[in-house]
Amino acid sequence: MPQDQDSVEALQRETTKLRKINAALMSRVERSMDQQSNAFSLFETAIALDHQVRSRTQQLQEALRSIERTNGYLYRAKQQAEAASSLKSSVLISVTHDLLQPLNAARLTLSAFAEMAVSEQGTALIEQVDRSLLTLEDLLRTLLDISKLDVGVLKPEPRPLLISSLFDPLKQEFAPFAAKRGLSLTIQPSSHAVISDPMMLRRILQNLLANALRYTQKGRVLMGCRQKGDKLQIQVHDTGPGIPEGQRQAIFLEFQRGEAGDGDEAGFGLGLSIVRRFATALGHEIHLASRVGHGSSFSVTLPRTELEAYPETGRELQYVDFQYSGLEGAKILLVENDSSSAEAMAFLLEEWGCDVAKTISAADALERIGALGGAPDAIIADLHLDGNESGLEAISAVRQQVRIEIPAMIVTADYSVEAAREASIYGIELLKKPVKPAEMRSLLSFLLA
Repeated sequence: MPQDQDSVEALQRETTKLRKINAALMSRVERSMDQQSNAFSLFETAIALDHQVRSRTQQLQEALRSIERTNGYLYRAKQQAEAASSLKSSVLISVTHDLLQPLNAARLTLSAFAEMAVSEQGTALIEQVDRSLLTLEDLLRTLLDISKLDVGVLKPEPRPLLISSLFDPLKQEFAPFAAKRGLSLTIQPSSHAVISDPMMLRRILQNLLANALRYTQKGRVLMGCRQKGDKLQIQVHDTGPGIPEGQRQAIFLEFQRGEAGDGDEAGFGLGLSIVRRFATALGHEIHLASRVGHGSSFSVTLPRTELEAYPETGRELQYVDFQYSGLEGAKILLVENDSSSAEAMAFLLEEWGCDVAKTISAADALERIGALGGAPDAIIADLHLDGNESGLEAISAVRQQVRIEIPAMIVTADYSVEAAREASIYGIELLKKPVKPAEMRSLLSFLLA
């Protein structure tokens, strides 16, 4: 039946259509359910991430606060360390200054005793004591230099200077020591000029020479210059035992020293430490070359200059060799508040034939001038007197009272640049304690002449 067959086909088509519609609806429902599930999942993830961000932010803030607290502790610890270091250096400077006073008295007393008639055995004992005092003086001065560098009191003041202004005094200073050890000391003359701090450079060369002479048993020590472009290299050669490769860095550290020969003093191991410290402060390069069994060569390299551009500086740094003259009958006004130093210096001056009036202050000096029977021929005053009084002020007060520009010198254990500058402003010569009797006698003779 054609009609029935058409109805069946129509129903089949309708069924197929309904199935497609149903499938499409089911697919849409499923997609809708999936989207709702994804949105919820994203919402949960966002909440979890927010919690993590908050937690990490809190952890970071706590870490920053901890770092701030740690930085505060470190800053306070740094301040305490700097204060302790400054206090240590200040105490050491003060103690060293105080120790130089009795050392000065001992040196002066020993010199006065040496001028008296003593036996050969007594002379030998005097020389032994003098060597011990010189060793102590060198140690104190070195500790003072190290302390001043550490605390920042000692700062370089570079200026043009002639090499000869350093070489000539060093030759006179070390020639007797070299001769006593049976060594040949040669310091080659030089007309070169350099830019450096005179005091620091002198200490560098002084320590290099002392080190070379101390450890050289036989042969020679030579100091000279070599020009290298716009630089000048000052070299110190010796024929000593040499320095092994493994020790060449350590010898520049404090209290590191080589082995001296029999009967020789090895020192305290501070000389080369001062060399390194001063060279570093000045920006000068230090070089060491050595062969074990053949000797060593130390050199310091520094900038060269032409001194013609600084004529006044050249004249200022010229070395003057004062000659002794008779001091008999000279009236000396001594202003010294340290009793032991005053007694020792007065005794030595009297041994030289001087008439001495001891005083402790400007007021005392003005009262005691009459004891000399007139105006003094010269004044010797300590720089720092009691009650914050200055020896320079005492000298000025005496000069004003007698209305005479009396020759004067200052003796002091103050090694500061300010002390030297203050004496220079007054135009008064300055000697540092412990005073070398020969130097004081030479300067006193020059002043009186």
